[in-house]
Amino acid sequence: MAAEPVDPTSFTFSMEKRVRWSEVDPQGIVFNPNYLVFADIAFTEYMRAIGLAFPNPFEAEGTEIFAVRSEVNFRVSARFDDELTLLARTARLGRSSFIVEMAVRRAEALLADIRTVYVNADPASSTSQPLPPALIDKVLAFERHAPEQA
Repeated sequence: MAAEPVDPTSFTFSMEKRVRWSEVDPQGIVFNPNYLVFADIAFTEYMRAIGLAFPNPFEAEGTEIFAVRSEVNFRVSARFDDELTLLARTARLGRSSFIVEMAVRRAEALLADIRTVYVNADPASSTSQPLPPALIDKVLAFERHAPEQA
């Protein structure tokens, strides 16, 4: 993941979320693993926004999406009751995988940026499968900035 944060204007999708008491440590600071929960919330709502609702948008194709890698770059702490903006975008479309970049912001401050690799796979054999055309088409139609394609 690049040390420099991505430009917030490169995101088409955003949503609001308030930090809850259950997400903070005794000092009122968001506990680090919760940033991955925030990323999952953003990804789920991003998929809904592009027209592919969970839990399994590719059941008809016999495949499922699996997160296989996530990187979090922590920048500034979020605290109890902060109003956050969660952003998500598809940064790269590969043959069987895609990368989603997410950002957690409080007003103009970038709190964390997250990069997750998802793989489309046959759930029975755990073998990767080509990305469904519906995913590619919907991402390309939705994003203001086209993702890199392999």
